[in-house]
Amino acid sequence: MDQTTHNVRRANWLTIITQCQERPEGISVKQWLSDNGVKEKAYYYWLRKFRKEAYAQMQPPVTNENPGNEIAFTEITIPAKTVRSCISSPAEPYESPVAVIRYNGVSIGISNEISDSLLSRILREVSHA
Repeated sequence: MDQTTHNVRRANWLTIITQCQERPEGISVKQWLSDNGVKEKAYYYWLRKFRKEAYAQMQPPVTNENPGNEIAFTEITIPAKTVRSCISSPAEPYESPVAVIRYNGVSIGISNEISDSLLSRILREVSHA
């Protein structure tokens, strides 16, 4: 079968599948196919072909450089007040954290001085890690 014949058949089946998908609510696929003289096996063959094509177009191509192991970084801005409270000099007593988040072997200690925006950002980033 040459490419032109394939394209004509493809266009014809695309029309048939579209019409079947837009059939009235009370009519089943099997009934619609029978009423319109369409062979059920041929219908599902072409439907499967179109679905595979659509799925292939939706999937991003997998590269060999880093397949499935992407590492994403995000910048977290810390207000100056919070930075100063995180860096304590030896003269300052150590404050134990009010809460500790542990995820994938990383612990994040949180004090009462943390801003709402920083806490929200940390929780958002940890949940996506």
